Amino acid sequence: MKESLSIQQARKLVLLSQRVPPPNQAGRATAATLSAIEHLGYIQIDTISVVQRAHHHTLWNRNPRYKASQLDQLLADKQVFEYWSHAAAYLPFRDYRFSLPRKHALASGAQSHWYKRDERMMKLVLKRIATEGPLMAKDFEHTGKKIGEWQTKPAKRALEYLFMQGDLMVPCRVKFHKVYDLTERVLPAGTDTTVPDPEEYARFLITRYLRANGLGQSAEIAYLQNNTKSLVAATLKDMVSTGELLQVRVAGQLYYMLPASLELLSKPLARSKLKILSPFDNLVIQRKRMKALFEFDYLIECYVPEPKRRYGYFSLPILWDGKLVARMDCRTERKESLLHIHHLALEPTVLKTDALFLALRKELASFLQFNHCNKLQLHRTSPATVKPELQMLINDLTRSSAPGRSSHALED
Repeated sequence: MKESLSIQQARKLVLLSQRVPPPNQAGRATAATLSAIEHLGYIQIDTISVVQRAHHHTLWNRNPRYKASQLDQLLADKQVFEYWSHAAAYLPFRDYRFSLPRKHALASGAQSHWYKRDERMMKLVLKRIATEGPLMAKDFEHTGKKIGEWQTKPAKRALEYLFMQGDLMVPCRVKFHKVYDLTERVLPAGTDTTVPDPEEYARFLITRYLRANGLGQSAEIAYLQNNTKSLVAATLKDMVSTGELLQVRVAGQLYYMLPASLELLSKPLARSKLKILSPFDNLVIQRKRMKALFEFDYLIECYVPEPKRRYGYFSLPILWDGKLVARMDCRTERKESLLHIHHLALEPTVLKTDALFLALRKELASFLQFNHCNKLQLHRTSPATVKPELQMLINDLTRSSAPGRSSHALED
């Protein structure tokens, strides 16, 4: 017999599993950051920096005491490593062996890389790193033409191929540029390097996903995990038959969940806390899922031609009261310590704004600090009628956070 959950119960289960808003935390801040990475399973890395980059932003939303130096420290201490999940990501070292199926598939040719294999260049690159120590792409001179759509030099392509198939790792970055070293020099002593068999790998993908997301469908669990779709589907059926998983219906759709996750429904959700999310946050990264569960039709528009954008270049989803209620297109001017809100667009379901804007004002105070800004400029809202109300709260926010600073800095 299948369980049924209301859409409100499903949303609560997802948010509590995602730990957003975050629960109260004790202990060291760096330990809380590691706990977030281990629980979520990955933190996506992204290059866009109009506000704090996605990996920092996602961790800050799970750990209010988060600082970028904590991630650097976890990398240095070999608690986390950089590799590929559904995209470039930071992963917990305790899960290292589950990165090996992809690496072995690339090395054997069973899975293709987005770059063409260049054996000669790969050998040259590997030899230099073995001899000279850690190197970056810029350490390899290239005077000829760059290759392909992304105009990449051959050595960079070789480095990435060697990284993806497991010969190289990235122990750190310098000004966001990858530093590559031999895997054997990066791996902590005693790391388990046994390759999981297909069933064990599928079980890992399933349990990791459901632990972090509360409930999920087969396609969501196998999302951008190459050559796993049929394996995940078969393993889900096996795990249901043994009682390791439950099947539940939400709004007519079938989902899977861990039995222990039902206990979360009896726990409180901090509905009054508002969170400003990254477009690459684990909660919202699967857009089809967000539309089905949260009725939030989200598209990041940085890849959309400017004339066709509805909301802005880099709109940030806003979570409040257990729902996704708005999106806010932001950009920082770091030299001016200024955060622009180019466009705040409310969802049509938002009817009263008093409590929402008070919660947003409170979170904006933290968001300013997180982005190393002390000034805020509001440009546009949708609907336009709510702008005066929000502008008043923003003016008050900046006066209280920057005594003596003229509020004229906040006006259009």
